[in-house]
Amino acid sequence: MAPLPYAVPDIQDNPDGWGPCAVPDHLKDVPFAPFSKGDKLGKAADWTQQAYQRNQGRYGANPANAVFQFFHTEEEDSFHLVDNRPAKATKFGQRRFQQNKFAQQRREREAARAEREKREGGGPRQQQKKNPWQQHWREQQRQVQYSSSVDIRPEWAVKEQIPFASLAKLTTSVGEPKDLHSAGQLEYYDKAYDKLTTRQEKPLERTKRAFRSVSTSDDPIIRNLASEDAGRVFVTDAILTTIMCAAKSVYSWDVVVTRVGDKLFFDKREGSSLDLLTVNETAPEQVPEDKDSINGVQQLSLEATMINQNLSQQLLVKGGEKSSLGNPNPFDDGAGELASVGYKYRRWTLNSDAGVDIVVRCEIDGVINNKGEDQLLSIKALNEFDLRATDWRKKLESQRGAVLAFEAKNNLAKLAKWTMAALLAGAELVKLGYVSRAGPKDNGNHVILGTQTSKPRDLASQMSLNPEHCWGIVRALVDMLLRQPEGKYLLVKDPNKDLLRLYAVPEDAFETNYVEEPLADADEVPAESAPAAAADEAGDE
Repeated sequence: MAPLPYAVPDIQDNPDGWGPCAVPDHLKDVPFAPFSKGDKLGKAADWTQQAYQRNQGRYGANPANAVFQFFHTEEEDSFHLVDNRPAKATKFGQRRFQQNKFAQQRREREAARAEREKREGGGPRQQQKKNPWQQHWREQQRQVQYSSSVDIRPEWAVKEQIPFASLAKLTTSVGEPKDLHSAGQLEYYDKAYDKLTTRQEKPLERTKRAFRSVSTSDDPIIRNLASEDAGRVFVTDAILTTIMCAAKSVYSWDVVVTRVGDKLFFDKREGSSLDLLTVNETAPEQVPEDKDSINGVQQLSLEATMINQNLSQQLLVKGGEKSSLGNPNPFDDGAGELASVGYKYRRWTLNSDAGVDIVVRCEIDGVINNKGEDQLLSIKALNEFDLRATDWRKKLESQRGAVLAFEAKNNLAKLAKWTMAALLAGAELVKLGYVSRAGPKDNGNHVILGTQTSKPRDLASQMSLNPEHCWGIVRALVDMLLRQPEGKYLLVKDPNKDLLRLYAVPEDAFETNYVEEPLADADEVPAESAPAAAADEAGDE
């Protein structure tokens, strides 16, 4: 037999390493997948994709191998297996079959909706963003429409209209105050309430002491100071803090302003809402204006005011030593025991160029002895009415900071006014009491769950409250009112808009003998004037 021919192959010698020196022509332009020594190889020929993915997840995938991966999913995504087998008979019989049928139909509808959103290039959130006007309309439909704090008469002319946006950047510096007069006696704080816990709650007692809420023009001390030309603007701290924190308010309020000569007097009406505290005014879920509900705006305001007055007297030591402010209470008529309240009449320079000084009557609730030093104290009450939503009895001990932050969010206007009142009076500390209902539907009985002490400056910084900005708002309004002719005016916060309106009212308005006529139709009310230029001018300064 003749030997078979054998051709000796051409062997390439690579002096720099091992392997071929050049790439053959039939292997050019073929992608190369690098691998590392850590890669684990499975079977030599495993054509099942599931096994390949399982090995990838077990041993780690090499990103360079992505060039060899190809998936044909156009038909696979729309392919579904349908189980036509009859359902097993159970004791529920036809009912179970109908439930499975409805569940299958619901899954098919959800899958079809998801596929349609995927083809359109957006998810449910993006679809919602495509209709901003529809979303805004729904929010407007859910918004509660509040009523005005005062009935606006059609004959009252609108002098100015001031949007809150024009007050946003106003600031002014008033310097340190000067004390003109002090009156009243203060009781000392009972430190036993600092040890109070939710497990040792204490019932809130109803005080028999009388509270005097005297307006500015009815204060005999302010009358004497006005006759002595101690200032040009006279106001109480309750009215002044409402104006300072006007941009944070939601509910309607009103202030009566009287210009006599070159002086301004800020007063409140008889039965004004300024005497009441608000509850959840700035909460995301608005409180309904239902007079018959214990959780309506009016009933919650009365409840919060009663709680605040009772707590301010219960936390003090009865029958003990008192701290006198130098003069007797100017509102003590001898008819009954008055609440422990002190008054400080202080003056600030509001506008040095125009010679405008403001005199404020500030209130103080008590005094506390801290390391042998007496410090002025402001006592305020935070009340819980929705026990299921907040649940202070569980959160107050471990999450007191979170509870206070939640209250500051829902009651920003109220806490801001309390903080500014403490700063105006020169109180070193603010004592906050946490008071809750004895039951969810019992708005007459309450319990004290705990107390918390804070400094007014710290509270202001936590709420981003700038005192200079608050004074800037007051100066802009005072400058605007001083440009008006002599007479009586009414400053009203719109109940449903971020807006202040100034009305010119008759001299006998809000008097006991003033008779109001029936309200006119909406089309008979005069049109509103342009935004006030006074706020813009003060902002430019």
